Amino acid sequence: MNILITGGAGYIGSALIEQLLPDEKINKIVIYDNLSRNNYHFFLGSKLPKHEKIEFIQGELLDTRKLSKALNGIDTVIHLAAKVTTPFADADPHYFEQSNHWGTAELVYAVEESNVQQFIFASSISVFGSSNDMVNEDHPANPRTIYGISKLRGEEHVARLSDKINTQILRLGNVYGYANAVRFDAVINRFMFDANFNKRIAINGDGKQHRPFISIQKVSDIIKQVSMSKGIPSGFYNVVDRNLQVLDIVDALKEIYPEMEFTFINQHLKLRELLVNPETKLSEYIEIPENTKSLKEELIDFKNHLRF
Repeated sequence: MNILITGGAGYIGSALIEQLLPDEKINKIVIYDNLSRNNYHFFLGSKLPKHEKIEFIQGELLDTRKLSKALNGIDTVIHLAAKVTTPFADADPHYFEQSNHWGTAELVYAVEESNVQQFIFASSISVFGSSNDMVNEDHPANPRTIYGISKLRGEEHVARLSDKINTQILRLGNVYGYANAVRFDAVINRFMFDANFNKRIAINGDGKQHRPFISIQKVSDIIKQVSMSKGIPSGFYNVVDRNLQVLDIVDALKEIYPEMEFTFINQHLKLRELLVNPETKLSEYIEIPENTKSLKEELIDFKNHLRF
């Protein structure tokens, strides 16, 4: 089995590859990444197990010729590459459209001309926008941000594959936790960095807003299982673990860092709510990892990976 992972040198990709490499069913993993986030630390450190299986291609999703060539002999594509949401996501919509929308479209076109048998797309719960009620997998998409809109447009292109090959669109919650190519712009990870090194964190709004989260270990385990299972029907699946208020995260951090201070930015603003039901139809086909640790215990694990 040969797998191509777009954005494979990124946050989720770095954790996923470590889980995939030891599997004897996998002959080759092709990382297709433009390194736009300067993920060079993915290439450093101790040797990965079975690292001879890895092939790296530095390329753009919009480079049709290189992309088509990279798909030769590939059985499964895991599409992780994306411009991710930041506080400036709505300031440059073209930046997000180019990668998340048109880059995904170009990849889909190339897959349609290939012999790929399975396509897994890492989308986002951002496509749901906001809701005061618990969102299920059949909830209509209604994105409220440029990032969410670009991911929904990407989904529309990927969904076109469903009648041709096995296609899973995974709507991921906010990912957190340590991995080789960790993202420190993700909210919990940023809080961990600031609490550990600056002893102070900044909270946007009043902190009472809910968001769905999932650990990097759990999401990479689920994506691996989906890629190795041929019995999962094409469709849309939510991949979240727990819904937390920002203040819940602050409470856990205060237990770990009692001296930590926190400040509010625009505390008068009540930011949008989004709660997603952790139950997923994927549980009918794969074994969803159970929660064995509290949020505090997971954050302590993260802390233990920080160098000082």
